[in-house]
Amino acid sequence: MAFRHLARLLVIAKSLARHDALFLLELHPAGVTLARLARGVWRPKSVVKGLRPGQRLALALTDLGPTFIKFGQALSTRADLLGEETAADLSGLQDRLPPFPFTEAKRTIEEDFEAPLETLFQSFDPTSVAAASIAQVHFAVDNQGREVAVKVLRPNVKAAFARDIEFLTWMAEQAETHVSWLKRLKPIEVVRTFAETVRLEMDLRFEAASAQELAENFAGDTGFRVPAVDWNRTSQRVLCLERMAGARVNDRAAVVAMSADPVAVVKAAAEAFFKMVFRDGFFHADMHPGNLFVAQGGVIVALDFGIMGRVDDETRLTLGEMLLGFLTRDYRKVAEVHIRAGFVPAHKSVEQFAQAARTIAEPILGKPISEISIAKLLGQLFQITEDFEMETQPQLLLLQKSMLLAEGVGRNLAPEVNMWELARPLIEDWMRKRLGPEGRIADITRDALATVQKLPRIIERVDSITADLARNGLKLHPDTTKTLRGEGRRKVPVMLWLPWVVAAALLAVVLLR
Repeated sequence: MAFRHLARLLVIAKSLARHDALFLLELHPAGVTLARLARGVWRPKSVVKGLRPGQRLALALTDLGPTFIKFGQALSTRADLLGEETAADLSGLQDRLPPFPFTEAKRTIEEDFEAPLETLFQSFDPTSVAAASIAQVHFAVDNQGREVAVKVLRPNVKAAFARDIEFLTWMAEQAETHVSWLKRLKPIEVVRTFAETVRLEMDLRFEAASAQELAENFAGDTGFRVPAVDWNRTSQRVLCLERMAGARVNDRAAVVAMSADPVAVVKAAAEAFFKMVFRDGFFHADMHPGNLFVAQGGVIVALDFGIMGRVDDETRLTLGEMLLGFLTRDYRKVAEVHIRAGFVPAHKSVEQFAQAARTIAEPILGKPISEISIAKLLGQLFQITEDFEMETQPQLLLLQKSMLLAEGVGRNLAPEVNMWELARPLIEDWMRKRLGPEGRIADITRDALATVQKLPRIIERVDSITADLARNGLKLHPDTTKTLRGEGRRKVPVMLWLPWVVAAALLAVVLLR
């Protein structure tokens, strides 16, 4: 196995050398020697002269194929590892490949549904409209006459990804074992998370479920649309969605032609993103221009739900407090939030971390409102964390990348405004509800209800412990045994304490209206 991995490493070294991007290998001590040898054997191509390191690395990863393209996209969230400029260059990696033959797509569909293609669709365009590393898309018309987009998995893609991920896992294990400072950056966990993401992407039923969940979260929202899923024509290797028409969100002229105000579209995009993250904790994590369209009247249409992110309630509150601290320039609060959440060890100085937060925030917050980048602020915050032993937070890295993509869309469409400023009323309202007295009451009520639900199990556990102690011969004082069993005390009927819990819940609902 090690020989196979070493052979693959030589192939990678060749590509990195040809694109003058060997700095990635030099993160590993053994890689320094390999990089030196590779430079002596393979000369860089002339086309890479004058390009930035991140641009050269992007070309090398594209040359290495689908898995490495997607891994490069995942690395684009790691400004703490590669630097902000290189990470930004990797975020532009295009997951585009030549299409595979229509006969293969037809075979996949017919195998999955055990029926001829002609019985499933009235018409099916044999020419794909988009081809990426995992799947390609065809337009079709179903038996009910509805226009649909059909995504079909590439043949043998699972085996190819499995081989590459096995190699990446080996590389991560070597790095974490032999490079002590890399342990904090959790390379094994990064590869494991990447592998899980790709595994889910290669089962198109998960993408269908994500699309439906996002659609349900935005049911009734007039400014944001998600195509409907046709579950009757969806399988592990085939995804059938409602076909959506519109202009690419980065084409300002086409957006205006759709009778849409670019500023209003940016505002709707910011509000939609905020609702995904803070209201629902479930967000589209690949919001580049190719996945966002603007329909007639300025409605934003999202596509491609293979990469989604989740943020739990506790992290949402932490992130909200962190952002509030930055926006109000309360840097001590920012530091306290990091330490309380366990992002930074408790033995680190609050004052020093607050000062570090100030050094990255002031140059950004001091700019004109249209130039302020919250995503850039978070990215720089992650870069300074090494001195404070802050462990990598994968969910925040994915969120930061998504914010960066969203900001890029906003600046391209309406550079004169700041999308987060447009969404500020929504942000302030959420913070008031979640971080103010109303939110505290809601949290207390929720915790109380959770405790009430656990009471039967707690009582059962106490009885079990008492019985075990008795069987094992440990003698307890009779009064102690009675106390543990709840004997000798007047039990409070459920009907006496339950109304108080219900009343507390109703009070919280009224206050939050």
